[in-house]
Amino acid sequence: MHVGMATIFQNPGRARTDREVYQDELRLANLAEPLGFESIWGVEHHFTDYTMCPDVLQFLTYMAGQTEHIALGSMVVVLPWHDPMRVAEEVSMLDNISNGRVILGLGRGAGKVEFDGFRMPMEESRQRFVEAAEMLLRGLERGYCEYDGTFVKQPKADIRPAPFKSFRGRTYAAAVSPESARIMAELGVGILIIPQKPWAEVARELDAYRTIYREVNTVDAMPPIGAGWVFCDEREDRARELARRYIGGYYRSVLEHYQFASGHLGTTRGYEYYGKMADKIATYGVDIVIDFFMNLQVWGTPEQCYEKIVEVRDRVGSDTFVGVFSYAGMPYEEAERNVRLFAAEVLPALRKLGRETLLADHRA
Repeated sequence: MHVGMATIFQNPGRARTDREVYQDELRLANLAEPLGFESIWGVEHHFTDYTMCPDVLQFLTYMAGQTEHIALGSMVVVLPWHDPMRVAEEVSMLDNISNGRVILGLGRGAGKVEFDGFRMPMEESRQRFVEAAEMLLRGLERGYCEYDGTFVKQPKADIRPAPFKSFRGRTYAAAVSPESARIMAELGVGILIIPQKPWAEVARELDAYRTIYREVNTVDAMPPIGAGWVFCDEREDRARELARRYIGGYYRSVLEHYQFASGHLGTTRGYEYYGKMADKIATYGVDIVIDFFMNLQVWGTPEQCYEKIVEVRDRVGSDTFVGVFSYAGMPYEEAERNVRLFAAEVLPALRKLGRETLLADHRA
């Protein structure tokens, strides 16, 4: 398997200064290549302490200068919040700077606080995403952008620096709802899985996505990328206790950031699927929902972490795992211990499972 590390820059409750969080998270990110991870990933979020990376491509450009061969993944660039012409330029620039190391992850966003901050109706996000993604992906293949849509109207303009190799086979999108999976298949991009619903349900939706992908593109879809929150410890009891504290704490921040309990997503066009979360919280309670999320993640002894990742791989056919090792106010020393133990005892075993098909040529 290909194994990567993601850095998310959380600062719950503003317990530290944002600058201190950045210093620690960058220290951790700079361990990725020396410890043997094959990719480093960043996420995009705005305005709150949920995660504080408003420009994931800027973060990855920094990492490109800090590293030599590690791949650089966006998890994700939220297209409705950007001018897609600028995204095309920035992606191509980063790929040129890094000699072709970019893995392009795209998404449409679901945080009301972020859409409000950008003065954008959430109801428009799906169509905005589709139009922006169509223009961006075509542009990166052709070397120029041109589009006449409802929201995206772009006269023909060259992308400079020009893209120098195809982004096919290294472009992914986060898809939560079945409707999004269809869109991604029709766009010809892979799926990035953020664990948050039963694996059997994920597998069924991936089967539908693969069928559509094959019909539309006449080739099989790429294996999905799986992400997960990791807490690795030599002691199982300590792993369970601190996974509850930190992975559970992270998911509390998810519930707060996306306002799942309010039920507003269920009545927002394009987000009806997300509305099911409010029903689950009302039915089961917050603690049960948090326990469910925690048990989808990767925690335990090194052996247990390995087994959980392999189980997910077998369920959904992924050949890439991206771990998040620092979150929910975890002290830097704990995060570093976490990532070093995983890198020493889990990562080598995962890599023995076989080289990935998706990123083998990212240095070409």
